[in-house]
Amino acid sequence: MAKEIRLEDADIPIIFLTSKSQTQDVVEGFHIGGNDYLKKPFSMEELIVRINNLLQNTVLQKPHNIIKLGDYTFNFTNQTLQFKNNPSSTLTHREAHLLFHLVKNKNKVLERSLILNKLWGNDDYFSSRSMDVFITKIRKKLKEDQTIQILNVRGFGYKLIY
Repeated sequence: MAKEIRLEDADIPIIFLTSKSQTQDVVEGFHIGGNDYLKKPFSMEELIVRINNLLQNTVLQKPHNIIKLGDYTFNFTNQTLQFKNNPSSTLTHREAHLLFHLVKNKNKVLERSLILNKLWGNDDYFSSRSMDVFITKIRKKLKEDQTIQILNVRGFGYKLIY
């Protein structure tokens, strides 16, 4: 579930409340996107303090709809992509959402099946081919900045690097 939440919003706070207390479990919890990990038994006061701390940090780090992407400016709300001072190009709804998810997961693998289910509603062969086409279109729109790459991670998904 944490992976799906991270796909939707990389900034939403996640606290694991669990009876699993081995180091391996804690590491896995943080690895899949948790911000905090609280082992049972715990006090309600401690939980409230941790929640307030995460919420305060989240408010201070509220993401912007205008994202600097190398030499590009990506406006998610207006669905535009502008290279330096050139005229901006318009993105389709799917291109904007796909690029937004890639940016939010910058330098991490964006799992193919998760994004297919999120944006296409399923992960069948035809949706998969359609997503490949959209990735190609986004790559073409980002070609002016050589430092930006969208890598195929065979068998897993895509990774945006910049």
